[in-house]
This record gives sequence, structure tokens and C-alpha cells, in this order.
Amino acid sequence: MELPILLLCIFCWFFIKPLVLNSKSSRKLPPGPTGFPVIGSLLELGSKPNRSLAELAKIHGPLMTLKLGSITTVIASSPETAKEILQKHDKMFSARTVFNAAASQPNPEATIDWVPPDNMWRNKRRICNTQMFTNQRLDSLQELRHQMAEQLVSHIRKLCENGSSADVGRVAFTAMLNIASRTIFSIDLVDPESEKGDQEFNDLVRRIMEDSGKPNLSDYFPVLKWLDLQGVRRRIRPAYLRLHEIFEEQIEMRMQARAAGMKKKGDFLDVLLDLCEDDGSGFDRNNIKPLILDLIIGGSDTSAITTEWAMAELLRKPNELNKVRQEIIQQIGTERPVKESDMDKLPFLQAVVKETLRLHPVDPLLFTTQSPKQRRGVGLHRAQGHSSLVNAWAIGRNPKYWVRPLECLKDLSNLVWIIKVRILNLYRLAQGGEYVQECHWL
Repeated sequence: MELPILLLCIFCWFFIKPLVLNSKSSRKLPPGPTGFPVIGSLLELGSKPNRSLAELAKIHGPLMTLKLGSITTVIASSPETAKEILQKHDKMFSARTVFNAAASQPNPEATIDWVPPDNMWRNKRRICNTQMFTNQRLDSLQELRHQMAEQLVSHIRKLCENGSSADVGRVAFTAMLNIASRTIFSIDLVDPESEKGDQEFNDLVRRIMEDSGKPNLSDYFPVLKWLDLQGVRRRIRPAYLRLHEIFEEQIEMRMQARAAGMKKKGDFLDVLLDLCEDDGSGFDRNNIKPLILDLIIGGSDTSAITTEWAMAELLRKPNELNKVRQEIIQQIGTERPVKESDMDKLPFLQAVVKETLRLHPVDPLLFTTQSPKQRRGVGLHRAQGHSSLVNAWAIGRNPKYWVRPLECLKDLSNLVWIIKVRILNLYRLAQGGEYVQECHWL
């Protein structure tokens, strides 16, 4: 009899302890819903937490505090509060909260997204910025991007000629994936004409993205993460392992080519393997695979989602779709495809992209961060260990900062102002003397 009682007391303590410790600093945090004992405001999140949090912000203000299980989270829902977290005090909130799903992958400490800003993290960021994302490399890949765009259009045209429907999200994913894979491996990982070829990779990436984005009790009650109550780790880990196998195959083939004395291709994989041969770099074959996964997922799935939303918005708005067509015909003609150098001539097309990012951000709730130290920001006291996130979805639809936020691309006279604004700066509308806030982080 004593043993069950003891176990019950220990179990309850794990839930009560965070509430007791957090209560001392709760008065110094922004206001928010009271919530229930133990679970806090978890029930208020619903199936679409970005929408639920936007509604709660209307009641409790643009900076509010929610108890989500044993985790206290401060949520920013306005440009001013988001700027404090993302720009002004970015170092204070640089320690990422590692979600249980992300920790399921092999060598999670080797990623860019989920590690603290230590020397290894800075080294990887430096390598990406100097080897992967330089203007010179981006310019050198311009022809590749043109080829992939033409391949995508050709594939869709062929489907239309055959009377078949085109899954815009899938074909866009294939194109973006091949751009990333050519940049890293100098090969196409996917055959756009093959249903089987890209379906496995697509399913693997989708499984990781979807399971990582679902609410997970292990994230709200870290003491329970070893139980994996929702089976997230059991579902997502095989996907991680299979992707690592695919990357290992490419790495092994490249190592064999090097051993045979073949000329280096000069792609990103060669850069990483050169670092592996440098004893002082801290790189090896195991920790470059998580980095490759970060780059491929970040460069393929997110771009495909944005493309799919842009097409969906245009199909729902025939007038705007016709404006895009007429702009391309008038400025570029019909004799050649659109090139990147033509974009300055296509302000309405640019506005379509920007409005898509505003209305449908790929990450509606931007990465959760933890405040490692006690600091002051936006007039509030941040207690150690409290998490923070930014509701980008709510900011993009807030009528305080956007005139008719759900009506996009209606007034062509505003386009020149929309295109030239800087991130998080106020810009003046062409009519009415009103100002709105541009809040794009992508």
C-alpha cells in the first residue's frame, strides 16, 4: 500500500514543482489566460494554435503569457513585440527549445536549428554563409534554377495535354528538391516523370514536417518524454534514419570517386568532405548528414508550400491571375520564359509572392526560444527558462497594421511602396496617408 502512495506522490510532484517555481515570477510576466491546474491553457490551443493564439491576443494583448503544461511561454503577436525578440534582444533568446520530435533524429546536436549558439554552431553558420549562400554561388546556380523552372513547366504542360491533373505542391517540391540536391550533390535525387522516385523522399520529408508540427505532450511535460505517449518518436525516427541512409549512399559514392582520383565537382558535399579531412574543423561524416538534412528540408518543402499557396490564391482570384498574365505578356512577351533578371519589371508578380508570405507563412508560429538569463525587454521581466515564440500568422492578418488584411492585391497604386520597404519598417500607403507594417522574415 505504501509503494503506490509513494509513486503517486512522486508523480504529482513532477507536475506541481514547475507550477510552484514559476509562480514566483508569474506576476512579472505579461498577462494571459489563467488556465487549468497542471495542463494550463493547452485546451485553448485547439487544432489550429496560430488562430487560437491570435484570438487570445485580442483579449490579453500583443504580448501575453500562457502556461502550456509545465512550460511557461511568452507569445508576441505584434510587430513591436516581435522585433524585441527577433532583433533587439535576439542574443537573449538564442537558446532553442529542442522539440521531442527534433531530438529523435541521429546526432541532433549536429544540426543548425536545434543546438545552442556555441562555437560548432557558429562554424556551421559561417560555412553555410561563405560556401552555400554567397552571391557568387547563387549567381552560378541561376542557370540551374532556370532549367528546373523550365522542367517544371514542361512537366505540367505534358500533364495538361494528357488530360491529367497537376499536383502543384508535389511538382514544386520535386523542382525545389532537385535544385537543393544539385547544389549539394550535383545530381537530381528525383525524377520528375517518376511517381515512385520522388514519392518516398516526399513522404519522408512530409512525415518529418507534419509530426514535428503537431502538438506533442512530451514538449509540454518534458518529464513524460521518455514515455512517447503519442508515438511521435516511433513514427518520425525511421524517416530520419532512411534520409540519413540516402545521404550516406551519396557520401560513399563521392568518397570512392575521390579515392579513384576523379576531379572534384566543387559542390557543397565536396566542401563538407574537405572539412572532414581537416582535423581541426570538428566535422566528420556523421555530423554532416544532419546539416545536409537541414539544408534540403529548408530549401525544398518550404518553397513548395509557398508556391502551392500562391497558385491557390491566384486560382481563387481570376482577376488577379489575369493581371499577372498581362504583366508578363506586356513586359516579357511570349517568345521566351521569364528570367530572374526580369523580376524588376514585374511588380505585380512580386506583390503576389509577398502577399502569399504574409497570408500563409510557412511557419505560422516562429521558432520557440528560451531566455537563458534574466533580462528586461518591452517593459517586462523575463524569468530564466521561459520560452518565447512569435505568431507570424497573426501579425500578417492584423487590421491594425494592414488595411483590409484579407484582401490582397486590390490596389496597384500601392505596389511601389510594398516592394521597396525594409523588413520591420513602417511604410506609407500611396493613398490616405496611412502607414502599415511590413513583417516578412522569409
